[in-house]
Amino acid sequence: MFFLNSDLFASSHREAPLISSDPQADNTDLYAFRSPDDPNTITIIANYIPFQSPEGGPNYYTFGTNVRYEIHIKNSTATTKDDITYRFTFSSKNEDPTTFFNIRLGLQNLKTTYTCEKSTDGGATFVTIITDGIVPPANIGPRSIESSPVGLGVSSYDVLVQQGIITATTGEKAFCGPADDPFFVDLAGAFDLGNFRPEGNDVNPTKDGVARFNVHSIVLNIPIKMLQKDGKDVSAATSILDGDFVIGVWASASRQQIKTLNLDGSMSFSGDWVQVSRLGMPLTNEAIIPLQSKDLWNATTPENDLQFAKYFSNPELALYMDDSQFGGAVPALNGLRIQKVSLGAFDFRNGKPGLFGLKGSPAVAGTALDDAIFGTILLPDEKSPRAVDLLPIFYTGVPNLAPYQLATGKGGNPLAAGKPFINNFLPTLGDMLRLNMAVPPTDRNDPAFSSLGIVNAAVLGLTDPAYNGTTDIQFIPNMDGFPNGRRLEDDVTTIELQAVAGVALAAIGLWYDDYVPGDPSPVTPHLVSVLSFTAGPTKNDVPFKKSFPYVQIPWRGYDYTLQDRF
Repeated sequence: MFFLNSDLFASSHREAPLISSDPQADNTDLYAFRSPDDPNTITIIANYIPFQSPEGGPNYYTFGTNVRYEIHIKNSTATTKDDITYRFTFSSKNEDPTTFFNIRLGLQNLKTTYTCEKSTDGGATFVTIITDGIVPPANIGPRSIESSPVGLGVSSYDVLVQQGIITATTGEKAFCGPADDPFFVDLAGAFDLGNFRPEGNDVNPTKDGVARFNVHSIVLNIPIKMLQKDGKDVSAATSILDGDFVIGVWASASRQQIKTLNLDGSMSFSGDWVQVSRLGMPLTNEAIIPLQSKDLWNATTPENDLQFAKYFSNPELALYMDDSQFGGAVPALNGLRIQKVSLGAFDFRNGKPGLFGLKGSPAVAGTALDDAIFGTILLPDEKSPRAVDLLPIFYTGVPNLAPYQLATGKGGNPLAAGKPFINNFLPTLGDMLRLNMAVPPTDRNDPAFSSLGIVNAAVLGLTDPAYNGTTDIQFIPNMDGFPNGRRLEDDVTTIELQAVAGVALAAIGLWYDDYVPGDPSPVTPHLVSVLSFTAGPTKNDVPFKKSFPYVQIPWRGYDYTLQDRF
């Protein structure tokens, strides 16, 4: 008998035992992308407070007033702590203590404002850059928001969103407030022992488990030159894969150690601040970290993440894509099978040697697998096969260095130099969302735009004559997609399942088992099966905004009915 973790694939919604009881501090999702309408800037979105039902009065959801919400940024390997930290703290007040309504006569109860502080010395000191930032109220209904004089009297909720956009004294743009949850996933299918339902299944159609739920978003729009380690504008990049423009991003929430329940019904807090939630790469704590370590992972900072590396080298999910293990027990994953005799020699199933047999050989000299470069991490032993692909994706980023280049131009040798398509290498050995800021954004209206991110870029770079004719660095659509950052549109659940199934290995020339050596096309039925797999919904339930803050306005409680969610 076996089971899949019941918190699998919920992004970071209630992903660990302790944080599931503290929704105000629960970091649900993190995004970082080059702004499509303002490509000289990067947008970072950190979402908190999962599963907010829009009609949740009289006590509507709001940021915690005793929580430190932080966005952390690394841009240098020469330091161990953050290179830039943004800290948000919130306060609220009752403007009309005589009513039980949240909004009445133009006044708000629990009217929320915030302060944003910034540190550039690893958190040793902070400077306040926003004071009294405006947090829009819950989108309660038309009388509360649009009517006058009983409500706020604005023409639409979008007016409140625009009023909430603040420019910091240092030039960043910020928005903090309720929003539609931009994540999309078949939660019910995932929780039913991995029983995913591909989109378009007419018999048992997939359902977006977070559709019509809201979250609270912290959104920052930051000039690239402010994030680049030497203060360079993106125009100074040597190429679209310039390694000097790589950043790592993660978000967290912290609380003070002691909570006291007072006799007057209030609470007070004291003691040191302790991190209780964090998020970098999506689904790490849900799909990779085992149950007994989830709370520890939430309390750990990325510079201490090596203790969890073993879970990436032999991921549990791989057992359900391996017929010698539990592969037959999860039919929804039947299309995903890991290479066991790639190129007739290499086995990447859990506990197998993978590429370890090449360690120390002339074949890996000068590549990332060379011990003199990074081989001690990527080829640690003969029983950690996925240290060569999943570990760098999550812990270091992927370098523009053999073997991590597309098979185009390799002449059948996966260890040779090939066509560059990603470089977000920041070897800090910790879980972060890494982004190369020099990669241009893909136009959201481009017919080639895909929610499969780098996976789609690899497919185009291998098969499309417009992109596979040369190994010179050039832009391929979706090179700016997950795991090179994360766009709101990216289907991270499908991408990560495909990655566990070995799609990144295939992209660099370690083809699936049904490939016939010498065949000019690597597009085998097995590869098509992996690329055709979807984990359910492939897009959000509502379109995203085309300009800052990009997240859509929160669902309105007055319009909600139970049937809307089913």
